[in-house]
Amino acid sequence: MRINSMPVGAHPITLSITRLSRASQWILKRHRKFTPLLWFVTALPFVTLSFNSLAANTSEAEPELKIQESSVTDGPYVFLDNAQKDTAYWICQSELKQTPIAKAQLTRPASCGELPAPHLHTLAATVEPDTFTHVSKIVALSDVHGQFDVMINLLKAHKIIDKNNHWAFGDGHMVMTGDMFDRGHQVNEVLWFLYALDQEAQAAGGRLHLLMGNHEQMVFRGDLRYVNERYQVAADLLKRSYDALYNKDTEIGQWLRSKHTLVKINNILFMHGGISPEWIERKLHIGEANQLFRQHLDDKKADLKKDDLLNFLFFTNGPTWYRGYFKDELKESDIDSILNYFKVEHIVVGHTSQEQVLGLYHNKIIAIDSSIKNGQSGELLLIDAGKLSRGLYQGEQVSL
Repeated sequence: MRINSMPVGAHPITLSITRLSRASQWILKRHRKFTPLLWFVTALPFVTLSFNSLAANTSEAEPELKIQESSVTDGPYVFLDNAQKDTAYWICQSELKQTPIAKAQLTRPASCGELPAPHLHTLAATVEPDTFTHVSKIVALSDVHGQFDVMINLLKAHKIIDKNNHWAFGDGHMVMTGDMFDRGHQVNEVLWFLYALDQEAQAAGGRLHLLMGNHEQMVFRGDLRYVNERYQVAADLLKRSYDALYNKDTEIGQWLRSKHTLVKINNILFMHGGISPEWIERKLHIGEANQLFRQHLDDKKADLKKDDLLNFLFFTNGPTWYRGYFKDELKESDIDSILNYFKVEHIVVGHTSQEQVLGLYHNKIIAIDSSIKNGQSGELLLIDAGKLSRGLYQGEQVSL
């Protein structure tokens, strides 16, 4: 920085103060009756010069600070087209690097910090069932929005993962009700962690259910208003728009497109936003909706709007956007009708931020967006043998 490269005694502020001192001495010699007003008038230009010098110096230092702050480490990115399918791409200190993929294992460059180096699995894009029964324990959380550290701390506190971030929940099921993308600065870390956890959970007899939220849908359609600005570096270096980094021709993009939007486990229905009464009027089924979501995830908004059913599913009253449970729009009898339609006792949703996991309508609706997106703390929902509990950030459990 220039301020540090100046020789001692040559700093503008030092020079200004020295000149001010000399000027004061000269005036004192000639004016034995030196009034405060005269001193102020005499000194003001020098004081102004001092502060202007400080401002100028600070301004000159800003570009260097910005360069330091904009240094980005990100990735990996794995593309599936023939020309790139055996290569992993990394952003290391804002420089593009690549490493070969050998036997499905990614190797992180030495200068890339602690970025994930996952093992790719061939069945990653397999479409799993969307209905499960006889599951003894469930954990659910939502709206992580790139806050990897908060998510990891929360999962460790409740022994869902071990100290090395590996699955420790046995045959339990974990549900993430959408919105991994946008806002936060560690979206890739979140996605690759869940990618690995998906494989580990199945190997242990459990499951990870990664449900699509409205922000996943927005990114896939190219609506990038909420993308953290640091990801522009990867987009520029890889010469792809941000949404194209997760196209169907990428490992993460293909994996995400195999996931459901709704899942039913035991007597509980999970989704991102909620089920509106319009769903019942349309007499839709979970399997039908999940298939339509997967089929049209990459459609343009204008095209979705033209189709009556797709317009409903993907927007305001559909299961990824609906907020009616939080607006006093529904009576408890309306909730009962929805529950009866699906033959469940609870509906679990994210999307609408709360300070904690919250039970509504006598716990028939459970809101689990606990504002993890703010990067400070969060909660999760624990269900063990039918008992509902809030999992607090430090590991305590409180009955819901």
